[in-house]
Amino acid sequence: MGVQFIGAQLFNGLMLGSFYVLLSLGLSIIFGMLGVVNFAHGALYMLGAYAAYTICYVCSQNFWFALIVAPLAVGVIGMIAEWTLIKRLYSVPHFYNLLLTFGLMLFVEEGIRAIFTPIGKPFDTPPALVGSVDLGFMFFPKYRIFIILVTAVSVVGIWLFLSKTKIGAIIRAGTDDNEMVSALGIDISKVFTLVFGIGAALAGLAGVLAAPVQNVTPEMGNSILNETFVVVIIGGMGSIPGSILGGLIIGELITLGVVFWPPVANTLIFVFMAVILLVRPRGFFGRARFFE
Repeated sequence: MGVQFIGAQLFNGLMLGSFYVLLSLGLSIIFGMLGVVNFAHGALYMLGAYAAYTICYVCSQNFWFALIVAPLAVGVIGMIAEWTLIKRLYSVPHFYNLLLTFGLMLFVEEGIRAIFTPIGKPFDTPPALVGSVDLGFMFFPKYRIFIILVTAVSVVGIWLFLSKTKIGAIIRAGTDDNEMVSALGIDISKVFTLVFGIGAALAGLAGVLAAPVQNVTPEMGNSILNETFVVVIIGGMGSIPGSILGGLIIGELITLGVVFWPPVANTLIFVFMAVILLVRPRGFFGRARFFE
């Protein structure tokens, strides 16, 4: 196999890992502060793709408009779900939240099937991103490079927001001790709603970016959710750096596995997860508080 082929597969793995990074970032932010394992996260990803499809093909707007509006719309939907349903279960055992978010996932999927039918919807690559870029040692599709760049910008944006802003400081403090934050006079319930909205918007952004790469279908959230949870587990529950590292590793493992050993490509990531958990049960950057 030539250098160009291997390079192309590594870049494909980076592109696939970008989806996992965005999705696992959203899951980690939500779990880190709210303690909610959000099984509806795949449905939010799918909603992002369908929101982009609606904006581009039903409302005849362009992809760039959808790239901004669709994640915001999914974020608002996530905030409404947290405010009306999820917040009522914070004081009860975690499995109630698991059941609720699982039910939300089924509700959203069936709603999308009823509105858009179960048939997948094609989504064209934006005209400005059609074609390839010469990287010097190979040509690589413009749109896939765009996905990697948008993910990088989003990761930097989330890091700056959490580390450099007042709201980000409150979120970080609430992750460690939300009772103390409440004692300081801060309405922690509003912060919880905002955090859930941010996590939902990241899932929606991943869905928008994924739409031109695959058909938009009601099942697309389920197909990626299992791998996303693997990313979160190996990176460390609630860890943002772990989500980034884990997403990139899993993306490369799946891509290279498909090339070199297709029969075990999907199994390989679970084997890797088992090995990591045997060596480090908390994952790469997991914290003790989540495992007490």
